[in-house]
Amino acid sequence: MLSLNDRAWKEFTFEQLFIIKRGQSVYKQYMKRGNIPYVSASASNNGITDYVDKPNRATNMISLAYDGSVGFAFYQNTPWFASEKIVSIELKDQPLNRYIAMFLCRAIHSQKDKYNYAYKWSVGIRMMRSKILVPITDDGSPDYAFMEQYIREREDKFIQKYRDFADAELTTLPIPLADKTYKSFKVLDLFDYKRGNQNNMNSLADGSDMLISAKNINNGLKGFYTSTNDKKGTYKGNCITLNNDGDGGVGLAYYQPYKFLLDTHVYALYPKENISSFAMLYLSQALSKQRACFSHGYSISQDRLKAMKIMLPTTDEGSPDYEYMEQYIKAVMFGKYKKYLEYQNCLTP
Repeated sequence: MLSLNDRAWKEFTFEQLFIIKRGQSVYKQYMKRGNIPYVSASASNNGITDYVDKPNRATNMISLAYDGSVGFAFYQNTPWFASEKIVSIELKDQPLNRYIAMFLCRAIHSQKDKYNYAYKWSVGIRMMRSKILVPITDDGSPDYAFMEQYIREREDKFIQKYRDFADAELTTLPIPLADKTYKSFKVLDLFDYKRGNQNNMNSLADGSDMLISAKNINNGLKGFYTSTNDKKGTYKGNCITLNNDGDGGVGLAYYQPYKFLLDTHVYALYPKENISSFAMLYLSQALSKQRACFSHGYSISQDRLKAMKIMLPTTDEGSPDYEYMEQYIKAVMFGKYKKYLEYQNCLTP
């Protein structure tokens, strides 16, 4: 397997390698919805924040945020719309493909610490003179063949690792699920709760602890930090976080297996009984079904949490059937593993 030490490296300016074009100042609220990715200054979801009806960029390009989530770069493999806080990047001397783009995205991303919201990566001289370190050939030009092969090898290794995992999981068939009776339960009859205590994000330092906030994507993960306040430490894992407020995220629940820091706009729900991680995933989805009842202006206050109910399958005695919930999630995962392996088998020559 190739190593990053297998090649000499050299710095190039963006101007030497890239064709850079600024995005378009048309806000998505003034566009029709469609199936074209609208890429803005987001640090997640490949930069996609919505879908619109027409593109302004072709396929096989890199999107780079120069404002907002400065420095985040993503490969765009379909026609897409570049917003006003995005530039599109192409290579000057050859077409991009997914593997080269993934290598370059990481190299570009390494520049992000130089910039922030107050010190933008302005489109112009500052960006054109920015430097990127890449492997080179014997004649001193960028070694795109090496970049491609390096990413291919690591992707193949990762895919094989996952295929082995899925194969192993599929050796145990899920238990057939029976029809169940459902009834409502008060949330706080099943859980104890704690409210988050991180209300000053500027007091956090970069670190290794997850910060869970009231986001509507990525399991609520905002980033990795360390609390500088001894009274505002981590919360234990194996619980469910429930967004009590937030624009677009209120009412969403996520299972958290590991310890974390917690925003004040989120509750941590700890089960009163010993419940498996699979059953906790089921419960997080049951809780998230309530999200239509809430909004940014109608949050889940403590009084509303105390009154909140969820519908759950029951045992013959009328208590929550956590065993059924576990088997239900296992059956869903079984189906996903099976589809994944079928897809991979179609790709294998």
